[in-house]
Amino acid sequence: MKIDILTLFPEMFQIFNHSIIGRAQESSLINISAVNIRDFSLNKHKKVDDYPYGGGAGMVMLAQPIVDSILEVKKRNRGKVIFLGPRGKTFNQEIAKELSKEEELIFLCGHYEGIDERAFKYIDMELSLGDFVLTGGEMACIPIVDSICRLIPGVLASEESFSEESFYSGLLEYPQYTRPVEFQGDTVPEVLMSGHHENIRKWRRTQSLIITKERRKDLFESFQLTKEDKKLLENYYGRKK
Repeated sequence: MKIDILTLFPEMFQIFNHSIIGRAQESSLINISAVNIRDFSLNKHKKVDDYPYGGGAGMVMLAQPIVDSILEVKKRNRGKVIFLGPRGKTFNQEIAKELSKEEELIFLCGHYEGIDERAFKYIDMELSLGDFVLTGGEMACIPIVDSICRLIPGVLASEESFSEESFYSGLLEYPQYTRPVEFQGDTVPEVLMSGHHENIRKWRRTQSLIITKERRKDLFESFQLTKEDKKLLENYYGRKK
């Protein structure tokens, strides 16, 4: 996958040169480039913002450098242009799955009080991380790009690495344990050390169901329970009585 990120702070995306995403870039599975919007300013001082018409606090990013940067990147990247902003659809795992199927993507990071509305005609999609305020689109872009990239085949060691994680299946992930067996009086559940794969699978599924029900009722209520899920829950709550 080829990803271009249009930003005023390209140095922030050096994080993608490390760890799993960094190795994926070294293996040519992903190519992530940060493009400085300021380089496209026609102002001799490379100014990219101005006061909003009608008054108000803060500054607004100019349409010209944004549009010109998009048009330039479009010469080598035909992907969707995705703007990170508060009016966008809230990003989730389903959106990550869909975007991971794309071959090319372009992300536009806003800053200050937003961008000139006239630049939106060059934008295909707007995404938000949630109902809270960030200092810039870069802060939202990093986790979104990471979430998408790790779903690309070959980036993780195996599909199992992400298919069992929270949200991928629609449920929160089950508890994880490693050595030692006992830590500060807490011990690893015996079933995980039993070597009985079917019992381990059922335990993990039960834990995912219970944790999701108790911590994210919104996810649980929209999740389609299987016959086995219902039986596992009945057995669990039956033992709790």
